[in-house]
Amino acid sequence: MTDVIFILFHIILSSVRIFLCLCLTAGTNAAKDPASLPPAAPPQNSSTFCRTFRKIPFCAGLSAALIGALVLRAVQSLWNLPEFYRTASEVLWITLCARLLLRADTRISLFLGIFYETAVSLWLFLFTAWAGVLFHAPAFPAPSSGISLSAGLSLHALLIVFTVYFINSKSNVLQAMPRLSCAVAVTGFLALITLSEQTVIPIPDDTLDMWIILSVVLMSGILVFHMRRQYETEKELARLQAEQAELLERDYTALNNAYAVNARLFHDLHNHIGVLRRLLSHSKTEEAIQYLDALKAPIAEITDTVWTGDEAADYLIGSKAAAAKAAGISFRVQAEFPRRADIKSVDLCAILGNLLDNALEAAGQVPDPNRRFITLTIRRIHQMLVIKAENSFSIPPVREKDSLKTTKTGGGLHGWGLKSVQSASEKYDGILQTSCTRDTFTAVVTLSYQGVPAAP
Repeated sequence: MTDVIFILFHIILSSVRIFLCLCLTAGTNAAKDPASLPPAAPPQNSSTFCRTFRKIPFCAGLSAALIGALVLRAVQSLWNLPEFYRTASEVLWITLCARLLLRADTRISLFLGIFYETAVSLWLFLFTAWAGVLFHAPAFPAPSSGISLSAGLSLHALLIVFTVYFINSKSNVLQAMPRLSCAVAVTGFLALITLSEQTVIPIPDDTLDMWIILSVVLMSGILVFHMRRQYETEKELARLQAEQAELLERDYTALNNAYAVNARLFHDLHNHIGVLRRLLSHSKTEEAIQYLDALKAPIAEITDTVWTGDEAADYLIGSKAAAAKAAGISFRVQAEFPRRADIKSVDLCAILGNLLDNALEAAGQVPDPNRRFITLTIRRIHQMLVIKAENSFSIPPVREKDSLKTTKTGGGLHGWGLKSVQSASEKYDGILQTSCTRDTFTAVVTLSYQGVPAAP
């Protein structure tokens, strides 16, 4: 009976370990690719870790953890495998589940699994050893002893408490993850050094040396992982900046062309005035009106309507509307923009420009001209600004690792549009959500803004 309870106890602990590691992998995977966040909007002020935790199908994750614990325990019992093989098998099972359930990167999942299992084993050794010191055990507690079982239960309860805290925390825990991991490794290293100085229970020097070396390896691994992540982040930011520069240059060229038209009009103003005076002097009013309309036509389409009150954003929307008309695409705008907000014009244009560029490209590929449409909706809800772009499409978007993959060819900066939108929205504690029905693609950006007092 005691053996059965002992086996069930370890199965439960193993299930908890596997499930919590899947939570950690989900958070790290989403931090690496923010666009992979689930489309459902999280509650306001919820943490990034909370949103990424919801990526785990709870029942599937818990079932995978329980099945893995049962299988691994059965294999260990049948072949009486050493603890090392149990740990290695658990790491491989975590990596497989992360790949199948979360579509996480295999290398990152494997690294996190190794780090997690090594750290848990290190702290389980420390908890057991210090519990033996506290209770003055005559020797290092055996795995089946009450001291070892209590130490294991305490450690896993602490893991659960920390995980629940991270899920409910309003701070960005994912950005602090490297520091937290390093603190765990350093604290373990110091605890090992202190343990080597105690004289209550005898611990072989080889065992202490092994754990000290592993704690140093853990700290080194964390440093390398953090440096790699920092490099990838800087590389992605550089690409985003390059893409934004390309977009700004393109919009500047369009704006410059519009101003060139105006310059030509002003340059020829005296000629136009002479023609109009002649027409009016001969009472040809209709011809004069038509002549004025012809002069106004090149810029009327992009300057007549005010949607947001931001001149750059209004010009951008107007130019996209003109491009849509030229491509035979129905273009509708419904805008309710706050009169004074702290949203910068460059960020608003980056969001609108990328959303509308993607919509124009997708809608322009629809074979039936009657099904080509783009709808831009801008709404304010209290202190939130919602920007929604809907468009028709003929080629369904492709998802890769829970994010949209560009269908353009030629490489270059293609595929960075939505990432640029995500980057701009994060400046205002915002999120980007995408969804797709049978024939309509929808992108929704939610921004938080503050009112700006009017100038005196």
